[in-house]
Amino acid sequence: MPRARKALPETVAAVDLGSNSFHMLVARLLDGQLSVVDRLHDMVRLAGGLDAERRITQEAAQRALACLERFGQRLRHMAPGSVRAVGTNTLRSARNAPEFLAAAEQALGHPIEVISGVEEARLVYAGVSHSVADDGSRRLAMDIGGGSTELIIGEHFEPVHMESLYMGCVTMSRAHFADGEITPKRWRRAELAARTELEPHVEAFRRLGWGDAIGASGTLRAILRAVLESGWSDAGITLPALRRLQEALLKAGHVGRIKLPGVSEARVPVFPGGVAVALATFEALGIERMRVSDGALREGLLFDLIGRHAQDDVRGRTVTNLASRYNVDLAQAQRVERTALDFLGQVAGTWSLDEDASERLLSWAARLHELGMGIAHSGYHKHGAYVLANADLAGFSRRDQQLLAAVVRAHRRKFPVAVLRELPAAWIQPATRLALILRLAVVVHRSRNPNLPPQIQLEGDAKTIALRFPEGWMEAHPLTQADLEQEADYLKADGYTLTIT
Repeated sequence: MPRARKALPETVAAVDLGSNSFHMLVARLLDGQLSVVDRLHDMVRLAGGLDAERRITQEAAQRALACLERFGQRLRHMAPGSVRAVGTNTLRSARNAPEFLAAAEQALGHPIEVISGVEEARLVYAGVSHSVADDGSRRLAMDIGGGSTELIIGEHFEPVHMESLYMGCVTMSRAHFADGEITPKRWRRAELAARTELEPHVEAFRRLGWGDAIGASGTLRAILRAVLESGWSDAGITLPALRRLQEALLKAGHVGRIKLPGVSEARVPVFPGGVAVALATFEALGIERMRVSDGALREGLLFDLIGRHAQDDVRGRTVTNLASRYNVDLAQAQRVERTALDFLGQVAGTWSLDEDASERLLSWAARLHELGMGIAHSGYHKHGAYVLANADLAGFSRRDQQLLAAVVRAHRRKFPVAVLRELPAAWIQPATRLALILRLAVVVHRSRNPNLPPQIQLEGDAKTIALRFPEGWMEAHPLTQADLEQEADYLKADGYTLTIT
């Protein structure tokens, strides 16, 4: 059985490496509630630092790393697992993101995950739904980031429908107001670009409907302050107020002449693009009024972190749903999982495997190793790996999915050394060893016999693996012996020696 998880430290933190701003939030967990003790943010404008080849420039990287060094001074002493740091749109698309992330993790002192747009939307909704009163109605949440805009319809604390659209305050401002000029023609082009991005999704959102619209981003908070303090709205952001704001921006004619209450100098260069996205979305979806929440992605990260330690890890639900969707043989998956975790317990120390992280990954891989059979039996390990690497999996970062896909891909037939070597350097050896454990557990249960085999001893060092069965058991199970001998041949090709006694 899986071991009990380590208790979550009392103090936890979230870091959001957004395309426009980096945010850090530190909170204490008291009686299941979060009490914020520290906040920091810096308008890094990482998306504005992408060159024509979509590479983060040295200047932008230096700004970002200097910010993370400051965050790191506050967070570096915190226990592993108590800090969740995520990168969003710009780090999803930058060609040199891996090199930047290596330096960023060193500056911060904690791992950084890159999450998909849909996962970002899920976490935004988690932050919003925990920050406003739950009246039981269906809600629309919107977050305008630097590089993307997330739209979510949810009920209570669960999202119902999510989209992440490639339009944000930085990308829209760079595309249409790069030199600072704001003209009616440019504004029409910006709104048309936003409406084009929205067009495929409007019908689905309108069909689902909602009772309350809630915004969650620095852009929408700045818009709210501007329209309230200018007297264009008495509560929330409205469509007429956005049109008045548009008129004010066109009247200014240049970002250097924008003087609006509640809009900081730092935000002004990307403000027109954010307003264009907001106005286009209000018009396309028919939003009449939107209030703005204090909670957003970083708060969602903390609530998700708490859930992982409170036996409410959304990744577990995702794995269960995948297994159901692809008609995985649950009894067989459970047999393989039990044996794989038993093997892990025997070699984790010798192989220097982090038991918490390894146990989670190995458990998920065992439960999903036959997922590809729902597509085709031939090469099903490859089909399963493709799904796991490319599907939107709630709760999983891109790295999580890459690791899970690699272990599932490696669980049978020829050992895919090239696939494993494409993983982040720090994970190549652990993932390889977890794949070896899973392979052996799968072979032991190839007969799909419901009766578990007796206690099997597993030992391993750098390139040698030994399986020891009770005396006489192998002679009584010649098919298993033949399967293990075939497995020894597969592993020999990569320099591993498997002995069976």
